[in-house]
Amino acid sequence: MNNIEGKVIVITGASSGLGEATAKYLSELGATIVLGARREDRIQSLADELSKNGGKALAKATDVTNPDQVKALVDAAVEAYGRVDVLLNNAGLMPLSPLEDLKIDEWNQMIDVNIKGVLYGIAAALPHMKQQKSGHIINVSSVAGHKIFPGSVLYSATKSAIRVISEGLRQEVKEYNLRTTIISPGAVKTELLEHISVDDIQKANKEYVNQVGLSPSAFARLVAFVVSEPEDVDINEILFRPTAQGL
Repeated sequence: MNNIEGKVIVITGASSGLGEATAKYLSELGATIVLGARREDRIQSLADELSKNGGKALAKATDVTNPDQVKALVDAAVEAYGRVDVLLNNAGLMPLSPLEDLKIDEWNQMIDVNIKGVLYGIAAALPHMKQQKSGHIINVSSVAGHKIFPGSVLYSATKSAIRVISEGLRQEVKEYNLRTTIISPGAVKTELLEHISVDDIQKANKEYVNQVGLSPSAFARLVAFVVSEPEDVDINEILFRPTAQGL
């Protein structure tokens, strides 16, 4: 299991939910954690907590829609710790709505965070990983990247794009000994549902997730699993759901 110990792992969207849970779990396993998110107070508090518990952690305010800030996050990891072993592109938004509602600002925000944010993460980490001849990029998709349902069209499109980008990246980086993984969660209890501005859709999703949803720790364990495998094992995609989830 402890291919994780000593690895430098950069996590975006680290201030809550999947990112926070993963940071805590990987730190317990001996990883050095570099936290990126817009809410600087949250990630600094988390970094302090990890350090107090014997881990190594660094926090840097990061808006993933700004490529310079994403580059600065990864560069800070390399400057502080000499390398970057894993990038977890976790930041994401899910403002579900029917297309006919014409929530164009929400569409653009999802594209900027869910797609461009991942591309900016890849752009920031890839030069370092190529030079190292090692590294692992983990991109977060969703069950919605495999299935479409009313209200999810734009969200599903962004999460499908992540799968395409990740598979293309996998094929392009073999000569550099890099690994790529897509993780597609089903219902997990996080703040993601707070982004939904359509009241009836938010209510229905909250009721469903509260009923069947998993703890973010399930996601954290799967990240640890793929990172912990030997470097000659490249786990390319994981799709997981609560056992009770039918969708």
